[in-house]
Amino acid sequence: MLKFLCFLIFLIPLCIYSGLWWLVCSMMFFVSFLYLFFFPYFFCWGGLGYIFGCDLISYGLILLSLWICVLMILASESVFRLNYFSGFFLFVVIVLTILLYCTFSSISLLSFYIFFESSLIPTLFLILGWGYQPERVQAGIYLLFYTLLASLPLLVGILFIYNSLGSLCLFMLNGNSYLVGGLFYLCMVFAFLVSMPMFMVHLWLPSAHVEAPVSGSMILAGVLLKLGGYGLLRAFPVLFKFGFKFGVVWVALSLVGGLFVSLFCMRQTDLKSLIAYSSVAHMSMVIGGIMTLNYWGVCSSFALMVAHGLCSSGLFCLSNISYERFSSRSLLINSGLINLMPSMAMWWFLLSSCNMAAPPSLNLLGEIGLLSSLVSWSWCLMFILVFLSFFSAAYTLYLYSYSQHGSIYSGIYSCSLGYVREFLLLFLHWFPLNFIILKVDISVFWI
Repeated sequence: MLKFLCFLIFLIPLCIYSGLWWLVCSMMFFVSFLYLFFFPYFFCWGGLGYIFGCDLISYGLILLSLWICVLMILASESVFRLNYFSGFFLFVVIVLTILLYCTFSSISLLSFYIFFESSLIPTLFLILGWGYQPERVQAGIYLLFYTLLASLPLLVGILFIYNSLGSLCLFMLNGNSYLVGGLFYLCMVFAFLVSMPMFMVHLWLPSAHVEAPVSGSMILAGVLLKLGGYGLLRAFPVLFKFGFKFGVVWVALSLVGGLFVSLFCMRQTDLKSLIAYSSVAHMSMVIGGIMTLNYWGVCSSFALMVAHGLCSSGLFCLSNISYERFSSRSLLINSGLINLMPSMAMWWFLLSSCNMAAPPSLNLLGEIGLLSSLVSWSWCLMFILVFLSFFSAAYTLYLYSYSQHGSIYSGIYSCSLGYVREFLLLFLHWFPLNFIILKVDISVFWI
């Protein structure tokens, strides 16, 4: 594990000279390719050291982090072309990659907490430094204070675990500890629910997405939302006994909230805002699946987290491609795009169909598992899940049809087609999303 960390740290001096932009991007692709060969075939902890280790959940999310960070550099070519502090931008992205790598490979709860919080700082730099509107300062404060306020009780809970059990090692925590109480359970769980985010504590996410540059939106939707799900999966060995009592509260709140958020999506006129709210709706199903504490719920939530990271990041790339042409994210201006950019309409269709869990995408595999998990937990949830699935397809069709069809905005006289870089960027989102399903045992059948 330390070999990859040293290699990533080695890339930091290359960022000082902005002319090495494509060299850094190529080296990051190389690191992602090398990491593919470190797959833990025995579905247990490997590469163990004093601080870092890796099991299948860590492996999948580390690989997702490396992949999304490479594609962030590929998507932000305008920063390099305009020479808008491009060297510092590369530095922030690589530091963020290192922190996410350390977060997902930590084998101690305390080091996980430190890196979990540290990963917010480069994201804040991305929003404040390369955001679009002056409101990005308010969005950054929203992001920081929502997550920091919720995670301070988590630190107290982690120290309490160490005081009671004498260890913070992830694979030495057990579920029969006597220390679990209602307040302790809430302290441990709430920080991760805000990070995912759950309905009612989700307001920081749409504002951060709307004000962030494309790289900030990609890393927020692709990886940072998955930190909450990963934390829940790691914390539940201690909270297992109490999780059965309070699970019904979180399942009901997340699924009803996901239904409301799906209705919010139908009223959005901003492309990025619509995609951001759809992330909240998808994460509500992940929260529900994890809180059922059964086999299908846990495995399928991991599959949906990986699938959503690729799909949502690709949709944000598409919205940025339209924004670079028309200088607007409004659906009223971005209409009739199939006439101006017919080749991009195919990618809108492919990624929109993945967003509504059409086969053969990994989203379909994750959602089928979560639906079976939630219905087996309580058949009453079937009624909410029917509407949630229906409105998920409805707002995705609304996004696709309003952006691609209709009359063209009269203020637009000419438009360039997509660049090879943009087609490559979209293909590298779509290809793994639809071909991981060919090797389904690594994403679902791993317990």
